[in-house]
Amino acid sequence: MGTARTVDFKDVTLLKFFVTERGRLIPRRITGVTAQQQRQVARAVKRARLLGLLPYLAAGT
Repeated sequence: MGTARTVDFKDVTLLKFFVTERGRLIPRRITGVTAQQQRQVARAVKRARLLGLLPYLAAGT
């Protein structure tokens, strides 16, 4: 992910890299981010879902 890029719940294109096509978070052992970055990603994904920017489930499931 890089140290220069911050995780923001409004950056849906970045968050889609950390979510499966079913809508679940990808574990950090697969994405390669640190524990702190994974917590930031999880928090941002949850906020984006709450605001309707990301779906809770994929369409058709």
